[in-house]
Amino acid sequence: MFKLTVAVCLLAAVSCDVSHLRKPYQGQDSQVQILRQESDINPDGSYTYAYETENGISAQEQGHIVQINKDQVAKTAQGSFQYTSPEGQPISIQYVADENGYQPQGDLPTPPPVPAAIQRAIDYILAHPQQPEHVRKF
Repeated sequence: MFKLTVAVCLLAAVSCDVSHLRKPYQGQDSQVQILRQESDINPDGSYTYAYETENGISAQEQGHIVQINKDQVAKTAQGSFQYTSPEGQPISIQYVADENGYQPQGDLPTPPPVPAAIQRAIDYILAHPQQPEHVRKF
């Protein structure tokens, strides 16, 4: 019986049509012209880059290394990017990324509200924290 189950599973896996998973994106923008591209990397670790495509996507960033303290350095970057959402809305984001993390500003998407059932479960879990299990010491 086990051999039959394995054989059926193998036959099902082999016969699955997964060719659609290997196809590249076929949308209208599958081949987009690069209108402008610049890049400069310096020996001190600083850099700049910028690009712009014919479909309205653009980005630019500058970064450098900063000394946090005697033993620690961090890379800092600031930049921006722009594109048009699938709904046709222009999106523009400016950001700083440093030892305090990624800090975007601009047309940030807002997540949908948490479903009521999930919120009730979260509220219950917060109101009834799990008690630590008693660990016996030998």
